Amino acid sequence: MRITDVKLTNYTVFEDMPMSFAPGINIFIGKNGTGKTHLMKLLYSAGMCANGRITFPNKLVRTMMPLDWQISRLVSRHRGNRSADIQITAIGDAPSAKAQLKMNFHAKTKKWEADVFGVEKWEKLFASDSMVFIPAKEVLSNNYNLSAAVERGNVRFDDTYLDILNAAKVDISVGRDAKDKSRMLKDIEKMLGGKVLYDANKDTFFLRVAGSKQEFSLVSEGVRKLALLWTLVKNGAVDNNSVLFWDEPEANINPSSIPIITNLLLALQRNGVQVFISTHDYFLSKYLDVNSKDTDSVKYHSLYYDGGQLCCESSEQFTLLKHNAIMETFVSLYRDEVEAAF
Repeated sequence: MRITDVKLTNYTVFEDMPMSFAPGINIFIGKNGTGKTHLMKLLYSAGMCANGRITFPNKLVRTMMPLDWQISRLVSRHRGNRSADIQITAIGDAPSAKAQLKMNFHAKTKKWEADVFGVEKWEKLFASDSMVFIPAKEVLSNNYNLSAAVERGNVRFDDTYLDILNAAKVDISVGRDAKDKSRMLKDIEKMLGGKVLYDANKDTFFLRVAGSKQEFSLVSEGVRKLALLWTLVKNGAVDNNSVLFWDEPEANINPSSIPIITNLLLALQRNGVQVFISTHDYFLSKYLDVNSKDTDSVKYHSLYYDGGQLCCESSEQFTLLKHNAIMETFVSLYRDEVEAAF
């Protein structure tokens, strides 16, 4: 699956928003409240419903978690806005493998009883494709009995956390690791200093370093996030024809690791993985710009408000964005440093 386009009308902060995506890496930037995570959760929910076991609106509610599971609360909160329309287009490997998924709900829609169109073809084309969403906050260290606690209503975690735990536990890879995959695993192992082990009996993840096991609760959060990426690559969850969503990859990561992470993301898209990330980080954005080759597919999407209306500007180069909150802050800091020096 490759998600090519989305058109949103009156969905959360998006009043009228068409967007087109690159088949490789898509980077969402923008100030807080511009809908970056909302958009990624929407696309992820659409991709997940292709397996036929869940519905699009139910998955969206379980990832967005509106009050009382009411999808109607995802309608834009502006006067006169009573109905939300969502349209997502994706393609497969064959030229004719194209499908469109549509959903409509309004202010009086009960629970997740939204109207959905195009499901049959969507499932037929993309049922075997893998969707992976890495949340901003690390969750492997909280794995023990988390799914059971959520189902019993003892704690509240959205589905992106539960899904990523399941993806980390189950190895769906077949045969020996490909050369590119082995190289990626070794690069992450250098940053980790070891490998990841999952003990099914204890339902616990460990970091294995020099023959000893260390439980994840004793490992820094930045290392745990890298360990999760290693696990997903190793297990085959992130592979050809899969779509990876990563919310703020830079969170709690040492800046020295950012170049390696960007090279890993570029390697994944070269191996057929479509990537969506949201970031506030200059170094991550810039390294993707600098390290990408002419044959790579990288696209930046800047979300910003203009006169109260949320808008989007897209470019294949980070520095060519006219509305760039990250670059504006970087330039402002540089000016402050120059003024302080004099």
